[in-house]
Amino acid sequence: MSSWNQSNFRVPEFILVGFPGFQDKESKNILLSIFLMIYLLILLGNVLIIVILSLDEGLYIPMYLLILNLAVLDIAISTTTIPKLISALLFNDNIISFAGCFIQMGCWLGILTATSFLLALMAYDRYLAICSPLHYPTIMSNSLAMKQSLFCWLAGLVVGGFLVILALRLPFCGPNKIIHCYCDHSSVLRLACADTVINNYLGLAIALCILILPLLYIFFSYFKIVMAVIKITTSEGRLKAFSTCGTHLLIISVFFLLTIFIALSYRIPGISADSRIMVSLLQSVIPPLANPFIYCFKSKEIRGSLEKTVKRIHKVTQCPK
Repeated sequence: MSSWNQSNFRVPEFILVGFPGFQDKESKNILLSIFLMIYLLILLGNVLIIVILSLDEGLYIPMYLLILNLAVLDIAISTTTIPKLISALLFNDNIISFAGCFIQMGCWLGILTATSFLLALMAYDRYLAICSPLHYPTIMSNSLAMKQSLFCWLAGLVVGGFLVILALRLPFCGPNKIIHCYCDHSSVLRLACADTVINNYLGLAIALCILILPLLYIFFSYFKIVMAVIKITTSEGRLKAFSTCGTHLLIISVFFLLTIFIALSYRIPGISADSRIMVSLLQSVIPPLANPFIYCFKSKEIRGSLEKTVKRIHKVTQCPK
Protein backbone atom coordinates (compact mmCIF):
# COMPACT_ATOMS: atom_id res chain seq x y z
CA MET A 1 0.00 0.00 0.00
CA SER A 2 1.42 3.38 -0.99
CA SER A 3 2.16 5.95 1.68
CA TRP A 4 -0.68 8.18 0.37
CA ASN A 5 -3.25 5.37 0.51
CA GLN A 6 -1.95 4.28 3.90
CA SER A 7 -2.35 7.74 5.42
CA ASN A 8 -5.89 8.04 4.01
CA PHE A 9 -7.01 4.56 5.06
CA ARG A 10 -8.90 4.38 8.35
CA VAL A 11 -9.20 1.16 10.31
CA PRO A 12 -12.91 0.23 10.74
CA GLU A 13 -12.47 -1.10 14.27
CA PHE A 14 -10.08 -1.55 17.16
CA ILE A 15 -9.17 -4.62 19.20
CA LEU A 16 -8.99 -4.15 22.98
CA VAL A 17 -6.19 -6.45 24.11
CA GLY A 18 -6.98 -6.06 27.82
CA PHE A 19 -4.33 -7.24 30.28
CA PRO A 20 -1.38 -8.59 28.22
CA GLY A 21 -0.11 -10.66 31.16
CA PHE A 22 -3.50 -12.16 32.10
CA GLN A 23 -4.73 -13.85 28.94
CA ASP A 24 -5.28 -17.34 30.39
CA LYS A 25 -8.84 -18.49 31.19
CA GLU A 26 -8.33 -18.75 34.96
CA SER A 27 -7.04 -15.17 35.24
CA LYS A 28 -9.91 -13.91 33.09
CA ASN A 29 -12.47 -15.67 35.28
CA ILE A 30 -10.98 -14.12 38.42
CA LEU A 31 -10.98 -10.64 36.87
CA LEU A 32 -14.53 -11.17 35.63
CA SER A 33 -15.80 -12.15 39.08
CA ILE A 34 -14.08 -9.20 40.77
CA PHE A 35 -15.17 -6.48 38.36
CA LEU A 36 -18.71 -7.84 37.91
CA MET A 37 -19.25 -7.79 41.68
CA ILE A 38 -17.72 -4.31 42.02
CA TYR A 39 -19.84 -2.94 39.17
CA LEU A 40 -23.06 -4.31 40.67
CA LEU A 41 -22.16 -2.77 44.04
CA ILE A 42 -21.46 0.58 42.36
CA LEU A 43 -24.85 0.49 40.64
CA LEU A 44 -26.64 -0.57 43.83
CA GLY A 45 -25.05 2.07 46.05
CA ASN A 46 -25.33 5.02 43.67
CA VAL A 47 -28.81 4.20 42.35
CA LEU A 48 -29.99 3.94 45.95
CA ILE A 49 -28.55 7.38 46.68
CA ILE A 50 -30.22 8.86 43.58
CA VAL A 51 -33.59 7.36 44.56
CA ILE A 52 -33.36 8.57 48.16
CA LEU A 53 -32.31 12.11 47.23
CA SER A 54 -34.94 12.31 44.49
CA LEU A 55 -37.86 11.13 46.65
CA ASP A 56 -37.16 13.00 49.89
CA GLU A 57 -37.94 16.72 49.44
CA GLY A 58 -36.40 17.38 52.84
CA LEU A 59 -33.01 16.65 51.29
CA TYR A 60 -33.38 19.26 48.54
CA ILE A 61 -30.44 21.33 49.76
CA PRO A 62 -27.25 22.34 47.87
CA MET A 63 -25.00 19.74 49.52
CA TYR A 64 -27.23 16.81 48.57
CA LEU A 65 -27.90 18.17 45.08
CA LEU A 66 -24.14 18.12 44.50
CA ILE A 67 -23.95 14.58 45.89
CA LEU A 68 -26.78 13.59 43.53
CA ASN A 69 -24.71 14.83 40.60
CA LEU A 70 -21.69 12.93 41.93
CA ALA A 71 -23.71 9.70 42.09
CA VAL A 72 -24.77 10.13 38.45
CA LEU A 73 -21.15 10.75 37.43
CA ASP A 74 -19.98 7.71 39.42
CA ILE A 75 -22.43 5.47 37.57
CA ALA A 76 -21.47 7.06 34.25
CA ILE A 77 -17.68 6.68 34.58
CA SER A 78 -17.87 3.04 35.67
CA THR A 79 -20.45 2.25 32.98
CA THR A 80 -18.20 3.79 30.33
CA THR A 81 -15.44 1.25 31.01
CA ILE A 82 -16.51 -1.77 33.05
CA PRO A 83 -19.34 -3.32 30.94
CA LYS A 84 -17.07 -3.56 27.89
CA LEU A 85 -14.40 -5.20 30.05
CA ILE A 86 -16.97 -7.69 31.42
CA SER A 87 -18.17 -8.44 27.89
CA ALA A 88 -14.59 -9.07 26.73
CA LEU A 89 -13.82 -11.36 29.67
CA LEU A 90 -17.11 -13.26 29.44
CA PHE A 91 -17.69 -13.53 25.67
CA ASN A 92 -14.23 -12.63 24.25
CA ASP A 93 -15.96 -9.59 22.76
CA ASN A 94 -12.86 -7.41 22.52
CA ILE A 95 -13.70 -5.59 19.28
CA ILE A 96 -14.97 -2.02 19.32
CA SER A 97 -15.93 0.04 16.29
CA PHE A 98 -13.93 3.11 15.30
CA ALA A 99 -16.81 5.45 16.21
CA GLY A 100 -17.56 3.52 19.41
CA CYS A 101 -13.95 3.80 20.51
CA PHE A 102 -13.86 7.58 20.17
CA ILE A 103 -17.26 7.94 21.80
CA GLN A 104 -16.00 5.90 24.75
CA MET A 105 -12.83 8.00 24.91
CA GLY A 106 -14.77 11.27 24.84
CA CYS A 107 -17.23 10.08 27.50
CA TRP A 108 -14.43 8.95 29.82
CA LEU A 109 -12.50 12.20 29.44
CA GLY A 110 -15.62 14.32 29.84
CA ILE A 111 -16.90 12.49 32.93
CA LEU A 112 -13.44 12.63 34.48
CA THR A 113 -13.29 16.40 33.93
CA ALA A 114 -16.80 16.96 35.29
CA THR A 115 -16.02 14.85 38.39
CA SER A 116 -12.82 16.79 39.05
CA PHE A 117 -14.61 20.14 39.00
CA LEU A 118 -17.59 18.80 40.96
CA LEU A 119 -15.33 17.58 43.78
CA ALA A 120 -13.82 21.09 43.96
CA LEU A 121 -17.34 22.53 44.03
CA MET A 122 -18.30 20.20 46.88
CA ALA A 123 -15.22 21.31 48.82
CA TYR A 124 -16.31 24.94 48.29
CA ASP A 125 -19.78 24.09 49.59
CA ARG A 126 -18.33 22.46 52.74
CA TYR A 127 -15.98 25.42 53.22
CA LEU A 128 -18.88 27.88 53.16
CA ALA A 129 -21.06 25.72 55.42
CA ILE A 130 -18.39 25.33 58.10
CA CYS A 131 -16.40 28.57 57.86
CA SER A 132 -19.28 30.95 57.05
CA PRO A 133 -22.40 29.27 58.45
CA LEU A 134 -24.33 32.55 58.90
CA HIS A 135 -23.76 33.65 55.30
CA TYR A 136 -24.13 30.17 53.77
CA PRO A 137 -27.93 30.35 53.12
CA THR A 138 -27.56 33.65 51.27
CA ILE A 139 -24.53 32.52 49.21
CA MET A 140 -25.52 28.96 48.30
CA SER A 141 -28.98 28.10 46.99
CA ASN A 142 -30.43 25.12 45.15
CA SER A 143 -30.58 27.02 41.87
CA LEU A 144 -26.94 28.14 42.22
CA ALA A 145 -25.84 24.59 43.06
CA MET A 146 -27.60 23.26 39.95
CA LYS A 147 -26.08 26.00 37.77
CA GLN A 148 -22.62 25.21 39.13
CA SER A 149 -23.20 21.48 38.55
CA LEU A 150 -24.28 22.26 34.99
CA PHE A 151 -21.02 24.16 34.50
CA CYS A 152 -19.10 21.03 35.58
CA TRP A 153 -20.98 18.93 33.03
CA LEU A 154 -20.40 21.52 30.29
CA ALA A 155 -16.69 21.71 31.13
CA GLY A 156 -16.51 17.94 30.76
CA LEU A 157 -18.31 18.11 27.41
CA VAL A 158 -15.93 20.78 26.11
CA VAL A 159 -12.72 19.06 27.27
CA GLY A 160 -13.78 15.59 26.13
CA GLY A 161 -15.05 16.86 22.79
CA PHE A 162 -11.94 18.97 22.17
CA LEU A 163 -9.50 16.12 22.79
CA VAL A 164 -11.54 13.70 20.68
CA ILE A 165 -11.70 16.17 17.77
CA LEU A 166 -7.91 16.62 17.95
CA ALA A 167 -7.44 12.84 17.92
CA LEU A 168 -9.84 12.37 14.98
CA ARG A 169 -7.66 14.66 12.87
CA LEU A 170 -4.94 11.99 12.98
CA PRO A 171 -4.84 9.11 10.49
CA PHE A 172 -5.35 5.61 11.90
CA CYS A 173 -4.17 3.22 9.22
CA GLY A 174 -3.08 0.33 11.44
CA PRO A 175 -2.17 -1.48 13.63
CA ASN A 176 -5.48 -1.48 15.48
CA LYS A 177 -4.68 -3.32 18.73
CA ILE A 178 -5.17 -1.14 21.82
CA ILE A 179 -3.11 -2.36 24.78
CA HIS A 180 -5.86 -1.50 27.24
CA CYS A 181 -9.32 -2.54 28.44
CA TYR A 182 -10.98 0.55 26.99
CA CYS A 183 -10.15 3.35 24.56
CA ASP A 184 -7.76 5.30 26.72
CA HIS A 185 -6.64 8.56 25.10
CA SER A 186 -2.90 7.88 25.24
CA SER A 187 -3.28 4.23 24.17
CA VAL A 188 -5.29 5.20 21.09
CA LEU A 189 -2.90 7.99 20.09
CA ARG A 190 -0.04 5.49 20.01
CA LEU A 191 -1.76 3.80 17.06
CA ALA A 192 -1.91 6.94 14.91
CA CYS A 193 0.06 6.91 11.65
CA ALA A 194 1.40 10.42 12.23
CA ASP A 195 3.37 12.53 14.66
CA THR A 196 1.36 12.84 17.90
CA VAL A 197 3.70 15.11 19.86
CA ILE A 198 1.28 18.07 19.81
CA ASN A 199 -1.67 15.89 20.83
CA ASN A 200 0.32 14.26 23.63
CA TYR A 201 1.63 17.47 25.15
CA LEU A 202 -1.65 19.32 24.75
CA GLY A 203 -3.53 16.39 26.29
CA LEU A 204 -1.08 16.24 29.19
CA ALA A 205 -1.32 20.01 29.79
CA ILE A 206 -5.12 19.90 29.83
CA ALA A 207 -5.15 16.83 32.07
CA LEU A 208 -2.83 18.43 34.62
CA CYS A 209 -4.86 21.66 34.62
CA ILE A 210 -8.19 19.93 35.23
CA LEU A 211 -6.62 17.79 37.95
CA ILE A 212 -4.02 19.86 39.78
CA LEU A 213 -5.96 23.15 39.95
CA PRO A 214 -9.10 21.59 41.53
CA LEU A 215 -6.91 19.46 43.81
CA LEU A 216 -5.01 22.52 45.08
CA TYR A 217 -8.29 24.34 45.70
CA ILE A 218 -9.70 21.31 47.55
CA PHE A 219 -6.68 21.14 49.85
CA PHE A 220 -6.89 24.90 50.43
CA SER A 221 -10.60 24.60 51.32
CA TYR A 222 -10.02 21.72 53.70
CA PHE A 223 -7.10 23.55 55.31
CA LYS A 224 -9.48 26.41 56.07
CA ILE A 225 -12.04 23.91 57.33
CA VAL A 226 -9.47 22.30 59.65
CA MET A 227 -8.52 25.71 61.02
CA ALA A 228 -12.19 26.38 61.74
CA VAL A 229 -12.67 22.93 63.30
CA ILE A 230 -9.76 23.48 65.70
CA LYS A 231 -11.76 26.33 67.24
CA ILE A 232 -14.62 23.97 68.13
CA THR A 233 -14.79 23.84 71.91
CA THR A 234 -15.88 20.22 72.41
CA SER A 235 -13.46 17.41 71.73
CA GLU A 236 -16.35 15.24 70.46
CA GLY A 237 -17.25 17.86 67.85
CA ARG A 238 -13.64 18.17 66.73
CA LEU A 239 -13.27 14.38 66.46
CA LYS A 240 -16.44 14.06 64.38
CA ALA A 241 -15.41 16.91 62.07
CA PHE A 242 -11.87 15.56 61.61
CA SER A 243 -13.26 12.09 60.90
CA THR A 244 -15.56 13.46 58.21
CA CYS A 245 -12.87 15.66 56.63
CA GLY A 246 -10.35 12.82 56.76
CA THR A 247 -12.55 10.36 54.90
CA HIS A 248 -13.47 12.99 52.31
CA LEU A 249 -9.83 13.88 51.70
CA LEU A 250 -8.84 10.22 51.52
CA ILE A 251 -11.23 9.32 48.71
CA ILE A 252 -10.56 12.62 46.91
CA SER A 253 -6.81 11.98 47.07
CA VAL A 254 -7.28 8.46 45.69
CA PHE A 255 -9.28 9.83 42.75
CA PHE A 256 -6.82 12.60 41.88
CA LEU A 257 -3.58 10.71 42.53
CA LEU A 258 -4.67 7.71 40.45
CA THR A 259 -5.79 9.99 37.63
CA ILE A 260 -2.52 11.95 37.68
CA PHE A 261 -0.63 8.64 37.61
CA ILE A 262 -2.63 7.59 34.53
CA ALA A 263 -1.82 10.88 32.79
CA LEU A 264 1.92 10.48 33.49
CA SER A 265 2.26 6.68 33.26
CA TYR A 266 3.30 6.54 29.60
CA ARG A 267 6.11 8.97 30.39
CA ILE A 268 7.44 7.00 33.38
CA PRO A 269 9.86 4.25 32.30
CA GLY A 270 9.59 0.77 33.74
CA ILE A 271 5.82 0.70 34.32
CA SER A 272 4.27 -2.45 32.87
CA ALA A 273 1.14 -2.32 30.72
CA ASP A 274 -0.71 -4.51 33.22
CA SER A 275 0.05 -2.11 36.09
CA ARG A 276 -1.02 0.90 34.07
CA ILE A 277 -4.28 -0.76 33.00
CA MET A 278 -5.08 -1.93 36.52
CA VAL A 279 -4.57 1.57 37.94
CA SER A 280 -6.85 2.97 35.22
CA LEU A 281 -9.58 0.52 36.16
CA LEU A 282 -9.16 1.14 39.88
CA GLN A 283 -9.59 4.85 39.19
CA SER A 284 -12.94 4.01 37.55
CA VAL A 285 -14.23 1.81 40.38
CA ILE A 286 -12.74 2.79 43.77
CA PRO A 287 -14.24 6.32 44.07
CA PRO A 288 -17.68 5.30 42.69
CA LEU A 289 -17.71 2.35 45.09
CA ALA A 290 -16.65 4.40 48.12
CA ASN A 291 -18.50 7.68 47.52
CA PRO A 292 -21.98 6.48 48.62
CA PHE A 293 -20.52 5.38 51.97
CA ILE A 294 -18.21 8.37 52.40
CA TYR A 295 -20.70 11.10 51.51
CA CYS A 296 -24.10 9.57 52.16
CA PHE A 297 -24.57 6.48 54.29
CA LYS A 298 -22.57 8.08 57.13
CA SER A 299 -25.09 10.96 57.09
CA LYS A 300 -27.82 10.85 59.73
CA GLU A 301 -30.27 12.53 57.32
CA ILE A 302 -29.62 9.95 54.58
CA ARG A 303 -29.99 7.03 56.98
CA GLY A 304 -33.23 8.49 58.33
CA SER A 305 -34.60 9.00 54.82
CA LEU A 306 -33.62 5.45 53.87
CA GLU A 307 -35.45 4.06 56.89
CA LYS A 308 -38.58 6.08 56.01
CA THR A 309 -38.42 4.86 52.40
CA VAL A 310 -38.08 1.23 53.46
CA LYS A 311 -41.03 1.55 55.86
CA ARG A 312 -43.13 3.21 53.14
CA ILE A 313 -42.33 0.42 50.68
CA HIS A 314 -43.08 -2.19 53.33
CA LYS A 315 -46.52 -0.67 53.97
CA VAL A 316 -47.32 -0.56 50.25
CA THR A 317 -46.24 -4.16 49.63
CA GLN A 318 -47.78 -5.55 52.83
CA CYS A 319 -50.65 -7.87 52.03
CA PRO A 320 -54.00 -6.78 53.50
CA LYS A 321 -55.39 -9.03 56.20
